[in-house]
Amino acid sequence: MSTVLKNPALDTLEESTRNDIANELNHFSQASHRFLIAWKQGVVLAGPHLFGTGTGAAAHVQQAVSIWDLCPKLDLIERAIGVMSSGEKAFLAGLVSFYNAEEGGKLFKRIGVKGLADFGGLDLSRRSVLSSLLLNYTGW
Repeated sequence: MSTVLKNPALDTLEESTRNDIANELNHFSQASHRFLIAWKQGVVLAGPHLFGTGTGAAAHVQQAVSIWDLCPKLDLIERAIGVMSSGEKAFLAGLVSFYNAEEGGKLFKRIGVKGLADFGGLDLSRRSVLSSLLLNYTGW
């Protein structure tokens, strides 16, 4: 008969790992829904006419049931972004980058955004949207 020695530090580590896994599973079970909510907020802030397939009225944002209902209109954004404020440009490019990293990267380069620190000039509502999108992104 062998004796199994208990290691309290190992037990604590195993419990911590189990808790971490449970937290991850819980978070990501709701992530798609939370992403859609944040995406809708971002669309409203950036301009509903730049997203989706509808007329651009704010009503279509609330009726969207999927992020696919509110895809960025890349051609329109490419033309419109030049006349926006620097904050509007950075926010919009950030949104586009979730939809298409390559197109978002091109917009970042075009408008001079070099990294996340360039979002420091955004207001709290836009920062909150981008942080929620990042936290809940599971892929487009």
